[in-house]
Amino acid sequence: MYSFTEENYLKAIYKLQEQSDVSINTNAIALSIQTKAASVTDMIKKLSDKKLLKYEKYKGVELTKEGKRVALETVRKHRLWETFLHSKLNFTWDAVHDVAEQLEHIQSAELIDKLDEFLGFPTHDPHGDPIPGRNGEIQQSNFILLSEFKVGEKGIISGVVNHSSLFLKHLEKNQLTLGRKIKITEASAFDLSMQIVLDDKNTQQLSHEVARNILVKKTK
Repeated sequence: MYSFTEENYLKAIYKLQEQSDVSINTNAIALSIQTKAASVTDMIKKLSDKKLLKYEKYKGVELTKEGKRVALETVRKHRLWETFLHSKLNFTWDAVHDVAEQLEHIQSAELIDKLDEFLGFPTHDPHGDPIPGRNGEIQQSNFILLSEFKVGEKGIISGVVNHSSLFLKHLEKNQLTLGRKIKITEASAFDLSMQIVLDDKNTQQLSHEVARNILVKKTK
């Protein structure tokens, strides 16, 4: 059994490794967890001593096999709880993260397996992020950034890159939520903004900043 803090560090490092092929440095971890670099250094030593991390001076850290297992287990619990809060308790998708952060540290494997079964074994959470299976396997998504779509292409909104409450509330306000059908009707070469039609009826103008943070599953 590992502490809440240890699990949070391992989860943060796993997410950083998802975004990069290189070793993760102290400053990146500190920024992700919003703590001081000195605190990160102390925790890295602790996790290395427990064989959860491989640390090489000046090069950064990588998760060991056990470290990745713990990280994936924590991610699985977090995303299952987010799904439960959103689909069963009607929490908005911008409100589920903070509550799931508390629930993800429950240690009962039986409870998490039953939660998974109760939810119908979901593959993605309310933000479109993949939910690891009980053995750590992840179903790969074929989602594409909306900003990479060309005029005339269609898709279904399936996830987000930016999970901030501010961004999710903006999407909610503009009905840019998961499952919505989207078609690109215009694209600006000047500022990379685009005009889209939502659900075959509502026309909207999207900034490049918004478009590059929405993940879409392409359709014909």
